[in-house]
Amino acid sequence: MKITDIETLILRVPDLQEDATSSSQDDFVVIIHTDAGISGIGECDTGPWIAQAGLDSPGSHSMALGIRDLLIGQDPFDTTALWEKIYVGTCMSGRRGALICVQGAIDMALWDIKGKALGLPIYKLLGGACQTSITPYASLQPEGTTVADYSRSLVEWLLRAKGYGFTAAKLECTLGGPYRHGKLAGSDEDMTEILTACREAVGRDFTIMVDVQYLWFDAKAALRTIHRWGHLDIFFLETPLRVDNLEGYALLARESPIRIAAGEWLNTRFEFIELMDKGQVDVAQPDIGRVGGFTEAMRVCQLAQDRGRLIVPHCWKTGIGIAASAHMAFAVPHCPFIEFLPAEMCDSALRRELVEDELKIVDGKIYPPSKPGLGVELNWDAVEKYRVE
Repeated sequence: MKITDIETLILRVPDLQEDATSSSQDDFVVIIHTDAGISGIGECDTGPWIAQAGLDSPGSHSMALGIRDLLIGQDPFDTTALWEKIYVGTCMSGRRGALICVQGAIDMALWDIKGKALGLPIYKLLGGACQTSITPYASLQPEGTTVADYSRSLVEWLLRAKGYGFTAAKLECTLGGPYRHGKLAGSDEDMTEILTACREAVGRDFTIMVDVQYLWFDAKAALRTIHRWGHLDIFFLETPLRVDNLEGYALLARESPIRIAAGEWLNTRFEFIELMDKGQVDVAQPDIGRVGGFTEAMRVCQLAQDRGRLIVPHCWKTGIGIAASAHMAFAVPHCPFIEFLPAEMCDSALRRELVEDELKIVDGKIYPPSKPGLGVELNWDAVEKYRVE
């Protein structure tokens, strides 16, 4: 089997809000075709026009080769060899950043082809299911132009998620910092009140995570508030500091009463080694489309297992990436949750419409998929509806 073509799609909802922090409003999708008539799909979570340029750029010399040229004519089963071929061949122009995200989408599509060709779901190819089920958590983004409205919205969303069957949820509580919700300006004390209201609303038998989206500039400022949250039984606190403040993350890991989680933006295992060894985070959050695909994500999972850390993958895109996250989660023993929001609870049309046969929650759990490859296919009506030429 040989790769014959790489088709790409740039998708965008018509009412995209550039001041929002939701990256599910646009998408870059890769479709890899083969001479056996089998095609695989993948996506990555980065600027789609940047990704398109990275894939289509011709090579200029042996350290900055063209990704498309490196793939045409190759055997799609050679996932590890092709990962290395692209990484080494683009190391001067890539190595980190958008080209690794492109590589993630490509690798995802190659594993989809491999699964379809063998008639097996991807988690089987990754070594089989280490868990009989995985627990999804609802990733909630509230609405509101005032702190009070924001608090009410978050509690309402949380109760809605519990009513849907979720037993866990992640609360976006961002009243300040570089990615604050809209133009809200709330204090750390406001956040404490909001999280307390959320805990009281769902009780103690419901798992709560919190995402503050890189809120604090320094670790000691973060700790002053985090110590007030110890009694709220928060499973993890996501991205409390800027992504490269590894010394600060290490201080939080030592002194926080709550697990510290990070890694959604990171590329390759090398950045995760720094995050876990220098930053000492408790929970590593690889995004399969950003870290470099299944091939690299599984390396990160192994590194985390060796260090006694948890894996909870980041995924805020479409059903393509969600399916990928689930396959990876089944294949490792130390992944207690995946990020998942059913289409009917999403405000992104791409998230609602792009794929068919998405995963379902049954009694608060997701069970191993049986379809080959990723187990999802594109809804071409949605593709034509949101495609940007």
